[in-house]
Amino acid sequence: MRNFSISPREMAASLWRNRTLVKALVQREVVGRYRGSLMGILWSLFNPIFMLIVYTFVFSVVFKARWNVGSDSKTEFALVLFAGLIVFNMFAECVNRAPGLILGNANYVKKVVFPLEILPWAALGSTLFHGTVSLLVWLVAYAIFFGMPQITVLLFPLVIIPLLLFIMGLTWGLASLGVYLRDISQFVGIVTTVLMFLSPVFYPASALPKEYGYLLSLNPLTPAIEQVREVLFWGRVPDLKVMCVYLLSAGIVAWLGFAWFQKTRKGFADVL
Repeated sequence: MRNFSISPREMAASLWRNRTLVKALVQREVVGRYRGSLMGILWSLFNPIFMLIVYTFVFSVVFKARWNVGSDSKTEFALVLFAGLIVFNMFAECVNRAPGLILGNANYVKKVVFPLEILPWAALGSTLFHGTVSLLVWLVAYAIFFGMPQITVLLFPLVIIPLLLFIMGLTWGLASLGVYLRDISQFVGIVTTVLMFLSPVFYPASALPKEYGYLLSLNPLTPAIEQVREVLFWGRVPDLKVMCVYLLSAGIVAWLGFAWFQKTRKGFADVL
């Protein structure tokens, strides 16, 4: 039986070797999602705008939530909220799909030459497309209401890299578990919903009482959400110490997820 490498180098090497195939899978994923609909790919634009309007109304108008004590601006609230949603939606979209990745592509499992480990890369690529559309919507809205975006916006890719590594680790691990434990998809859906409200998406981290502050510190999404807001809206350089620790932790999670996937993929064909 073939042995699959679990080295950290193989994570990137596999992506590079199969970059053309990954690109084709991402294109198929993005186009296929909207095939047959009247507005097609425009839904990727309308969906985040609609959700932004709903969340902004509920939290800023009904609950009267504010990010800045001295500001009653609903526009400010909307943009800060949207920045957090971009991060969370990228995480949730990819992770929620992860348990069904192998199950939904069972025809690839018995093809010896097909590199199954790239399926999570393809899922991440599709997620990045939608995240990029949401980011463009955010930048346009900021330009309309506040003028030119902050120069620190250019640091966004640097801030988001640790999150992407973390997502990949979870996706590899959950894609494998989804083959052997079919209930895992239900569990993941519950966890992501809980994480949405335990992350500083709809409220600033400072709003949480001190005795519950540890919940945010344990949440792997907190650093990404906070640092993305720093560079997008507040115009501040990200905390390098936080980013280095986050990058190292995310790299370890990515490798562990990849190693687990490579070790367990031998049994996929038997289970399916």
